[in-house]
Amino acid sequence: MSSLREPLFFTRLREARRVLVAGAGGGFDVYAGLPLALALRSAGSEVHLASLSFADLYGLGPDHWVAPDVAAVRPDTPLRGDYFPERSLARWLRTQGLPETVYAFPRTGVEPLRAAYRALAGHLGEVDAVVLVDGGTDILMRGDEHGLGTPEEDMASLAAVAGLDEVPHRLVACLGFGVDAFHGVNHALVLENLAALDRAGGYLGAFSLPRASAEGAAYLDAVAHAQRCHASHPSIVNGSVAAAVRGDFGDVRFTERTRNSELFVNPLMSLYFCVDLPALARANLYLDRLTDTVLMRQISSVITGFREELPRQRPPRAFPH
Repeated sequence: MSSLREPLFFTRLREARRVLVAGAGGGFDVYAGLPLALALRSAGSEVHLASLSFADLYGLGPDHWVAPDVAAVRPDTPLRGDYFPERSLARWLRTQGLPETVYAFPRTGVEPLRAAYRALAGHLGEVDAVVLVDGGTDILMRGDEHGLGTPEEDMASLAAVAGLDEVPHRLVACLGFGVDAFHGVNHALVLENLAALDRAGGYLGAFSLPRASAEGAAYLDAVAHAQRCHASHPSIVNGSVAAAVRGDFGDVRFTERTRNSELFVNPLMSLYFCVDLPALARANLYLDRLTDTVLMRQISSVITGFREELPRQRPPRAFPH
């Protein structure tokens, strides 16, 4: 039984002893999971962090792999180039005296990614829960919307974890409502999808990330550290969310990457929207077509083919107020 005193997301995970919090969409998405990981850790769970990585992981030596397609990234892990969010997070974790390994998956299709998740679960021991975290909300798109954002990585992660029936608790948390508008997502349709999930029993509610909380303060510090580590390519999503957590509003400037765009930073960006992962997978209209994909480009082709078959798309809607 849930209560207003405790978000349903945390009620679902109250008995979980070992939790894997994973960035669904690649890159900096894992940072959006950091506050959840810290909150679960303070509640007594053993928590591990993972990320679908955009880095060139195949350049790592054999000592950095714990299983096929599962790299263990630590503060001193070497890599060509300067884009490595998993390493910057590992370095921040070290400064806090926290477990400093961030596991990373290469960008693959669903079949090898699911095998990688299973291999990581075996490496860690019995995993009670997997939480996929999306920086933004395009993982909530079911496929018939006018714009899907950037769905490939999110759908690879969603389909991979949807097949892990042996894991008792599988949840999705989205942080950064509104940031996907740049990629064509209509957020009135996001809310419509959440309402449909609620009717199906799959919506777990929303809660804010307060600046005054220990988790909020840690998130702001970790994002600032990541921005310094990636000065040439900072995260727009987490920069926007961090600005919202600080109480900033409107067209906030924190990187030259947004100089030709107008941002709308607002308090909704600091809300976590949470759903049951199997329910979200069932609501998706094409996820079953991705099961046997091996390469990320196959996922792109499947999504394109599905979209071409649609008799019509759900048109974007304006907020009425």
